[in-house]
Amino acid sequence: MFEITVHLNATSNTPLYLQIYQYFKQEIQSGRIEEETKLPSKRKLARHLEVSQLTVESAYDQLKAEGYIQSQPRKGLFVQKVEYDVIPDQNAPQFDTTESPQISQKMKYDFHHGKIDLDHFPHKTWRKISIDCLNDKEHLLNGDPQGEFHLRKEISMYLFQSRGVQCSPNQIVIGAGTQYLVGILCMLMNKDSIVAIEDPGFHRTKHALETHGISIDPIPLDEEGIDIERLKHSSANIAYVTPSHQFPTGIVMPISRRLELLKWAEKTGGYIIEDDYDGEFRYKGKPIPSLQGIDASENVIYFGTFSKSLIPSARISYMILPEKLLNQYHQTMSINKQTVPRLYQDILCQFMKDGYWERHLNKMRTVYRSKHKTLIAAIHQELGKRVTVIGDQSGLHILLEVHNNMSEEELIKAAEKHNVNVYPTSIYYEKKENHSSPLLLLGFGGLSETEIKKGIIQLKKALF
Repeated sequence: MFEITVHLNATSNTPLYLQIYQYFKQEIQSGRIEEETKLPSKRKLARHLEVSQLTVESAYDQLKAEGYIQSQPRKGLFVQKVEYDVIPDQNAPQFDTTESPQISQKMKYDFHHGKIDLDHFPHKTWRKISIDCLNDKEHLLNGDPQGEFHLRKEISMYLFQSRGVQCSPNQIVIGAGTQYLVGILCMLMNKDSIVAIEDPGFHRTKHALETHGISIDPIPLDEEGIDIERLKHSSANIAYVTPSHQFPTGIVMPISRRLELLKWAEKTGGYIIEDDYDGEFRYKGKPIPSLQGIDASENVIYFGTFSKSLIPSARISYMILPEKLLNQYHQTMSINKQTVPRLYQDILCQFMKDGYWERHLNKMRTVYRSKHKTLIAAIHQELGKRVTVIGDQSGLHILLEVHNNMSEEELIKAAEKHNVNVYPTSIYYEKKENHSSPLLLLGFGGLSETEIKKGIIQLKKALF
């Protein structure tokens, strides 16, 4: 396979398949990829870029549709001769598409919290549904700016059954990633709004709020989640929380704290933004209903995503607005276009409608429960009482408090020397005084059980 140096940005609002498509289009137009060049197979390119085959297939389909490449039976995909009405400017600036050293540096055992298990993704089923949808030309056109109604209907039924969320399809807004939807929500807020965020909390959410001119007030956590007393004494009129699996601490907010939060919102006339992060995967105790499902005053705005439970590259997330915000949403967002391709929405809708989504989710719960069990057992066996595990009730990551007097930076560098990537938590704190001791963030979704065991053994060598 010839050198592919495309830099994919997983946090961009541009879907990964479009980034791949744009890379090849630019390379073909500039002549850097010449006529009759054979492109790598979907499988090889997907493995090389660490994305799903569907992502590569979607990029190739777009290139074929525009005439840049052609499929030759039993031979593969080849670059076609393209006649340009406008010759590309040879003096135009050339963009660096090589990966930075920091990004391209790969460790053998990478405990990244954003990675998921792709080995159990139902490729054949997804591919079949994709082909069926591609055969209907309507799926290639622009769709509903709010998201396809039939997908919103499937989501509303799924959320009612699994999370107790009560909403109509009309309350659901689909978008490319949670941060994008936070941006939409900011447009509905008064500019003098103050949003209480969990400290520590997800830094990209904070960035999205501040980018849109919204003031934030970091509220520390206690053992049950956001400190309700500190919240009551703050100036915030909106609270952004992750009650199902607080990021990064892993705290699961108990029902008593959820009810306190709802009382706060009702008393102040404020809103709660419930980000149901990692809500699908729970390993201990009974499921706790969502805040939205037990809210009688329509003060909860609910966020969810398919990134962790399905495939991150699809970037299909959703927001559920209270009825009283719908008119404002339609007036404010009337000229906006949908950011998730209609084709992806239709594929997911059929996937859910035919029962494949529920089956896949049940399978992944079993897979991740087994990986979680393997990780905890390996930590206890190899590291013992020299570490403390935090936040292991649900989700796809845990925190590790290491008792060896090393700083966070020293812990991470020591692990790197033994080919292990673990991650800091200090970056998620807004107020450094809330960050007392170094904690390491270990995700396990993207590793096999064998890799988890070997990775913890290497971590033991690095830290002790």
